[in-house]
Amino acid sequence: MTRTHAPERSIEKLGEPEFTSIEVCAGAGGQAIGLHQAGFGHLALVEIDAHAAKTLQMNVESHPDWVWERENCDVLPPTDVNDFSRDTHLQKSAELLQERGLDLLAGGVPCPPFSHAGKQLGKADERDLFPAMLNLVDKLNPRAVMIENVRGIMDPKFDDYRDWIKARLQGGWYRADDGQMTHEDGLGYEVCEWGVLEASDFGVPQLRPRAILVAFRSDVLRDVKYEWPAATHDEHVSVAEALKETMLARYEPYFQGIHAERARNAYDRWLDAATKRHEELLEKGGGIAPTLVGGSKKHGGADLGPSRAKAAWKLLGVSGLGVANDPDTCREKGTEERDLFGPGGPMLTVQQAAIIQGFPPEWQFSGGKTAQYRQVGNAFPPPVAKAVGLSIAEVLRAARERDSKKD
Repeated sequence: MTRTHAPERSIEKLGEPEFTSIEVCAGAGGQAIGLHQAGFGHLALVEIDAHAAKTLQMNVESHPDWVWERENCDVLPPTDVNDFSRDTHLQKSAELLQERGLDLLAGGVPCPPFSHAGKQLGKADERDLFPAMLNLVDKLNPRAVMIENVRGIMDPKFDDYRDWIKARLQGGWYRADDGQMTHEDGLGYEVCEWGVLEASDFGVPQLRPRAILVAFRSDVLRDVKYEWPAATHDEHVSVAEALKETMLARYEPYFQGIHAERARNAYDRWLDAATKRHEELLEKGGGIAPTLVGGSKKHGGADLGPSRAKAAWKLLGVSGLGVANDPDTCREKGTEERDLFGPGGPMLTVQQAAIIQGFPPEWQFSGGKTAQYRQVGNAFPPPVAKAVGLSIAEVLRAARERDSKKD
């Protein structure tokens, strides 16, 4: 699915990026986009899912904003974080890493071990990659660390596990599995914040709280104070506002001909429902979308989530029973009855789901419709990643200026 849009800014005008980063569990690039917009040049992008790895590769190869990464970033083929090695996998970026060091190691480690939608097995879940992430901190020695996960990791049942993660980074005591208090010397970092940010506070038209840990190497932080990102939007962006243009573009080709009347009626019904819902919920933050979920590979095609999410989408005039074909495929295959004219309202296309996640409209996704939707549903919204990236960059910049005065 290819989309064109005027880029926000060109890396060609920026020259060398101000800071370097390596991202693991990079998914379809939501976090990578946000950090890129915050001034980080990626030295490596590591992802195990084949479709997501291809998404990263094709965007880096073709996107006008990513010229620097085309020359300097190792976009790896599907790679397990547990197997990732600087000496084995870094080729394009090896020399740069040696020269500049690593400013930021970032990763959205898998959420299922801590998600309320799962069994919340935590470290007993084989998908838990916090230990692998911390091992990379030890090996790569970045100036800053950013780890993203679901809000569930902040639940009281994971207090001991969070204490262990913090102790591993900065030293301290934690309660081990046997109940005994145990001490870690730490890796020489200070955890400045581990809190929850709500995506809708950053212009993302969706209820999507994310837990984010930010830490800095102690020699970098010293006398510099870290400031947690403040909301960028006083009023939430509604689904009606976010999707109005693309929804009209889907219906407009049918405004002439045999479908004319019902196409106009269907579009008006959707817009009225989404606008009305926004007005009804204005005091509670407006008509934003429920949390998108990527779903499990073990189950069938993609839809917009569990029953509660589908009910919320219905109030926004959208059918959550599946994902629509893109407009060209819809016309080709004649799926208008399902995609546009169903009794529950239109289904979202992958492009529209990506808008709900805060992706820039020109970002492309690899694979079939279900594979693309899963990448979108599992993503970290770029505007939130950008806000956190900017907050990290402020500290790195202040520390660099401080140290340069002493030289």
